[in-house]
Formats: sequence, C-alpha cells, structure tokens
Amino acid sequence: MVAPSGDQYEIAAAGHTAVVTESGAALRCLSRHAVELVDGFGEGEMSSGGRGQLLMPWPNRIRDGRYSFGGRELQLGLTDPTRGNASHGLARWAAWTVEEQTATSVSLVLRLMAQSGYPWTLDLHVLYDLSANGLVVTQTATNLSPEPAPYASGAHPYLRVGDSIEDLELTLPARTHVLVDDRRLPVGTEPVPAAYDFTSPRRIGDAVLDEGFGDLDREEGRTTVTLVDPATGRGVALWVDEHHRWLQVFTPPAEGSRPGLAVEPMTAPADAFNSGTDLVTLAPAGTDGDELSVSWGIHAV
Repeated sequence: MVAPSGDQYEIAAAGHTAVVTESGAALRCLSRHAVELVDGFGEGEMSSGGRGQLLMPWPNRIRDGRYSFGGRELQLGLTDPTRGNASHGLARWAAWTVEEQTATSVSLVLRLMAQSGYPWTLDLHVLYDLSANGLVVTQTATNLSPEPAPYASGAHPYLRVGDSIEDLELTLPARTHVLVDDRRLPVGTEPVPAAYDFTSPRRIGDAVLDEGFGDLDREEGRTTVTLVDPATGRGVALWVDEHHRWLQVFTPPAEGSRPGLAVEPMTAPADAFNSGTDLVTLAPAGTDGDELSVSWGIHAV
C-alpha cells in the first residue's frame, strides 16, 4: 500500500521535526518540541487546499490558462475549472525523487518535461534544511531547453499557532494590495487599505482573506511575516528572500475550522505569465541566467 502522498521523508534538528512527501515534495508537517508550526495534513491524506505544496513553474492563477511567449500562443489545462484558470503550476502532484537525505535535511528533484501549454523542460530542485534556527527551503529551477522559458515560483505553507487563528495577531509588512476581479485575477494595485492593513500586529478575528500583497518591507534583504498569540507570546514566523516580491494570504472560510493561515511566498503575482510582472525568463540551457534559486523559511517566535 502507498500513502496518498507517497513516501515520507522525516528530518529533525534541535527540537524541530519535519516530514516532506514524495507527492509534490510537499511540507506535510513541521513542529518544534512537538508544537505544530504549520497546519499540514495526515500521512493517510492528500494535501488539501494546497497545504505544503510547491508552486512551480508558476504560483497562483493564469487567466483562462492562456498566455503568449516567444511568439507562441499557449494553452494550459484548467486546473481551477470553477473559475476557468490554470492554478499553481505543474509540479505539486508529481512524484519527486530524493536526491540526498541526511538526519537534518532532504533534497528532492523533478524533471518537468515539455508538455502541452508549457513546451520547455526544466530540472526542479528543492532543499529542506532544519537547524536550531528553524526550517530553510531553497527552490531551484534550471532550464534544459534550447529556448528561453517563462518562470515563477511559490509555495503554500499554512502557519499555525494553536487550534484557531481568530485570536492571533498577524504582522504583514506590505505597502501594496492587489485588486482582483470575481475570478481572483489582478486588475490593478492600490496602497494597502485599512481593511487589509497588517503592517502593525492586528487580530485576525473573523476576517476572510484571499489577498495578494507587494512592496514588501525588508530588513537585510528579508521580509518576515509573524503570527502570534498575544496571550502567550508564542508564535511562528515566515521569512522570504529578495526574490520573493509578493505574498498571498489566505484564510479558510469563517464558518469552518480555521487552525491555519496560508502565507504563500511568490516571486511573481497572479497571472504574471500574461502581465509580465516580475516574471523571470530563464535563459537557454547552458547560458548565463538559465537557473534561478530562491529561499524562504519558517521558525518559531
């Protein structure tokens, strides 16, 4: 019998434990001293709501699954049929292969073959590394094709502090909010309005969010988002490097169980394959610029 998410790869360091899955190279769980830092999924379950998945070679949505690149009109499969979009890339359900595993780290690889709608071959690589400072995730893409390839990356962890997000305080240092239409696709940007302003710690309450943010404030190249229980001071933080210029924040619906808050690092916003906003063009194989490596991480507060 095979688990729905395939083989399970456990790593541990300095009181931290994490499990990464064969399916999608997803982060299934992460804890520190047996306290959960992410809202993941069980060994006998599939990832739901994108939990822990890697979003490559694009994060978020592409309108109608259509875009043009290099003089070609391309059509992707509609993996979000309700809204008619291509969602979250091509790698999150694939079977990744372990490249190397140690007690504290695991790296996995996937050769993403050229296919309908994305006619380029990429080597994808992810390294999960645990230490006393928490988890560091490094995602890398290398173009193996003789032509330039469009690319962006993201991830979909759900941060967790206790059993409910309602009384937690969120701090999100962003200055720009993405305006969207009824299909959750960008139509513009604006300064972050009061309703979505978490630049200072603010209780989440019954807020229902599925919002994109940009113009991230940084310290030494990093942006850090925190989720803290003000009653105990205990919390969790997610940081992103300078390549991640956008964050998507998503709450489960208010009427259901809400143990986790999705904070999604993104190198480009939704529909970047059409807008070109922060879209990376990987150079042809074997030339300068044929590879992009980005990092983000999670640690306890």
